[in-house]
Amino acid sequence: MAVVTDGWVERERAAVAPAGERPLVSTGSVGDFVSLLKPRVMSLVVFTALVGMLVAPGHVNPVVGAIALLAIAVGAGASGCLNMWWDADIDAVMTRTRNRPIPAGRIRPDEALTFGMILACGSVFVLGIATNWFAAAFLAFTIFFYAVVYSVWLKRATPQNIVIGGAAGAFPPMIGEAAVTGTVSVDGLVLFLIIFLWTPPHFWALALVKSDDYARAGVPMMPNVAGQEATRLQILLYTLVLVPVATLPVWLGTGGAIYALVSGVGGAGMLALAFRLWRAGTAEGLTQAGAKTARRLFGFSILYLFLLFAALLAERVSGFSVFLAGAGVLRGVMP
Repeated sequence: MAVVTDGWVERERAAVAPAGERPLVSTGSVGDFVSLLKPRVMSLVVFTALVGMLVAPGHVNPVVGAIALLAIAVGAGASGCLNMWWDADIDAVMTRTRNRPIPAGRIRPDEALTFGMILACGSVFVLGIATNWFAAAFLAFTIFFYAVVYSVWLKRATPQNIVIGGAAGAFPPMIGEAAVTGTVSVDGLVLFLIIFLWTPPHFWALALVKSDDYARAGVPMMPNVAGQEATRLQILLYTLVLVPVATLPVWLGTGGAIYALVSGVGGAGMLALAFRLWRAGTAEGLTQAGAKTARRLFGFSILYLFLLFAALLAERVSGFSVFLAGAGVLRGVMP
């Protein structure tokens, strides 16, 4: 699979918004600017960052916590905006993204860039003032990682783009913890690992059924480079690692009986779907049933991750924390 070349990128960028046709004033609505922030991704970031804050040792003033979550959310939105600015050329040729505000011509690229940079700088500054500068630096690094390391470099250079770039989406729980404590503990690292290992099965399941879109855009996603069969195998292998790692909060004492139940049942569902997907196709592609299984895995993976973090949140908010007998083993003490 050929990687997108710089010349192709520039031609497509020009095609998205020809210099002589750019309006002097944006025609985009407030909703268009909001969509640049990828609000669905923002909601996941806020949710996982909140859980990171709550599992952190110590307490934070509710007002300060709310400000911190808002800053983290805005930082995530800035990352999404800068990603859309850079990816406007490939978004224009993908059916899934061609109606986004920039390729559709409703918002000029320079407006999106300015908007994203203002939000990025503002979110880092506010988080630093409200909490501590370690958390703010962590947020700044996350924005840089997603907007530059992933969007500019990895996405168009390697089929491991989702694997390495997925770290950006896994950082929010650690940022949330850092906002409370000024540091990151084993608990935060485990939450990071769960999201990090969840990302490849989640996105590759979608990439299996959208491989034509990625091929047309010149993005070297795993199915287009390694093939459908190898991608299905990697989805299974990552899931086999993810499921036991997702039980670690129980043994660390972070998660209780509710979390243990959710991780056990949800993990079994992830493994069943990943195994079924692995068998549902040939080297050339998916069967019709396989395509349906890939979509089911994509959808179920979202529910799985949400329920894992919701279980932790419910236990912390309600005060319910009946730990299993083995809880605290890895820490060496019972909670």
